Amino acid sequence: QTALGEPVLPGTDETDMKRRAALQMLAALSAGAAIPPGALETVLSGVTPDSIDQMDVDRWERTVHEYRHVCLMRWTGALIPDLTADIVAVGKLLERKNPPSVHTRLLRVSAELSGRLAAELDDIGDRRAARVAWASARRAADASGDRDLSVWVRGYEADQARWSGCPDHVVTGLADEAIALSGGKPSRGLGRAYAARASVAARQGDKHAAFDALENLAEVTDRVLEELPEYHLRWNEAYAYTFLGDGRASSSLDRALALYPPGTMTPVANLRLIQALDLVQQREIDEGLEQALTVLQEGPISTTRYHLAERILGALPEQARKLPAARDLRALTVRA
Repeated sequence: QTALGEPVLPGTDETDMKRRAALQMLAALSAGAAIPPGALETVLSGVTPDSIDQMDVDRWERTVHEYRHVCLMRWTGALIPDLTADIVAVGKLLERKNPPSVHTRLLRVSAELSGRLAAELDDIGDRRAARVAWASARRAADASGDRDLSVWVRGYEADQARWSGCPDHVVTGLADEAIALSGGKPSRGLGRAYAARASVAARQGDKHAAFDALENLAEVTDRVLEELPEYHLRWNEAYAYTFLGDGRASSSLDRALALYPPGTMTPVANLRLIQALDLVQQREIDEGLEQALTVLQEGPISTTRYHLAERILGALPEQARKLPAARDLRALTVRA
């Protein structure tokens, strides 16, 4: 009964569901956590019309473009809750009977959101979950009929796989699949595929293959600069030159660092680790180790950062491996 003595009527299943979702939201907010995926949509269901129009899809496409910028400004893994919630929301919209044009555009949105989630999962080291997300991104992209998007998903997966411990042949296989699917048409996905090829070749010490891939990446970048900014090219040049011990590494690193927008986090931090590796290779041991430690203490140690830190430790001369800074670096990069 209520305070006035009136009986409390049982709620409908929908009412109970909304109530539970509202309680989940309040509990998350009070704890400073992210709102659980789907909770807000459940609370708001019935407030908005069931149909979705072109303007709604426009908003989702703007959200995708926002993620392209925001991902530069956040540490690896920080966007996983937001991406998950948005993928759930778009998935519910895809379940409706939408006009074909709306359905196709929503598939494109879902593919890109899933690809970005997969990349985040790969870089926090959850390869199994990343594989599931990559597969979802591929299915959505292919179902949309947008070949450039299908190339992007595969190229982006190759780009991320180079850090996640995948064998080199798996990385190059993904890159080759993207390149073949592209038919040679320049796109951001094709650029990602060439970047993956360049990195693997550089790690293997194959200068010819690395420089060939970088040349292809430069050509793609020139053609689609708006979608594939120059800083992506320079980042990959810096990586390849450093791993190959090429004399252009230092100038390439400086050029890449200067191109990123103010506030960029993960890519710039990783560039500074590459710079630390270059210093160690030039036998500026103390400076290189100090820079590596500083960078690794600034944010989470992702798979990319593990990869670069391990390379720095491997480049140390025998007598330098017992230095306190080297021991501290090794302790920071011990994987759980």
